[in-house]
Amino acid sequence: MKYIYITALLFSSVLGYSQSNVNEVFAAGVEDAERFSDSYFGPVSEGAIYSLANGWYNSADSKPLGGFEISIIGNMTSFKNKEDKKQFVLNTADYENLQFVDGSTSKPVSTALGDLQGINVFVEGGIGPIPIKEEFELPTGLASENINFIPTGFVQVGVGLVKGLELKARFLPKIDTEDVGFGLYGAGLQYDFTKLLPADKLLPIALSAVAGYTHMDASYDFTNSKIVDGSDQRVEVDMNVWSFQAVASTKLPVINFYGGLGYVSGNSTTDVLGTYRVQSGPFQETYTDPFSLTRKANGVVGTLGAKLKIGFFRLNADYSFAEFNNLTVGVNFGFR
Repeated sequence: MKYIYITALLFSSVLGYSQSNVNEVFAAGVEDAERFSDSYFGPVSEGAIYSLANGWYNSADSKPLGGFEISIIGNMTSFKNKEDKKQFVLNTADYENLQFVDGSTSKPVSTALGDLQGINVFVEGGIGPIPIKEEFELPTGLASENINFIPTGFVQVGVGLVKGLELKARFLPKIDTEDVGFGLYGAGLQYDFTKLLPADKLLPIALSAVAGYTHMDASYDFTNSKIVDGSDQRVEVDMNVWSFQAVASTKLPVINFYGGLGYVSGNSTTDVLGTYRVQSGPFQETYTDPFSLTRKANGVVGTLGAKLKIGFFRLNADYSFAEFNNLTVGVNFGFR
């Protein structure tokens, strides 16, 4: 459980680290800040969607009536080699006020996952007859801090019903500190088709269909520094993720292997809230609850894994191949 809370705090800190560094873009005006933030934050939301889609199963062999399993599950969704998610091309023609100091009109810049540093931009204009120019550095991302994965963690419970049907539920009680809020819940179903066969207990494999839904909400409060002042500045994220997979596994006494192929679909809404007062540059304005960002992600996912069973104790690990690859590790306690 301690690991789950640590990963939840780290995930929320991803939001806070990114947002506190991106605030200075408000110096270019709220429209430019919104456009930049959408490209900057988008890959974090996509990675989190794929992360939350994992961990729904460790076998295709559903539990019998009254059987149960309690699991502590951790996900690590990697973006280490995803250069297309760690940077985006900023074209100044798409922005009203933002310009590169070196005179470029288009160049790659970091997303919240990236590590491009030292990219300076400026805005210029005038207050009355006085010309004003403000320079600042665009934010880098998590890879610059040697963080190359997005973590999620939760507790999951599976209970066998009748005729090959298993009900699943996952949750993480709401973490609420002075700066961080994080919580999730979800529900799923697994149906074992091989339970329909008369010789089910003699078959060496099981075949199932699994569907799961996860809802996550997270928030991070922060304060910023030089160019942008403000109060009650925070981001709030609301995320909904669906996972549908066909699963096959062996049915051996101790060590089993499993795999799945399916589809992931999710959406997130990120609300940038609070008051932002631009104190420097030509656009010294105050913005309150300035904008909301939405992002969708969907795609095919394939999973390969193994599970060790020793009495009531089970340990599983699997790796999923998708737009964002993911490592899942589960510690399970159950009775069949």
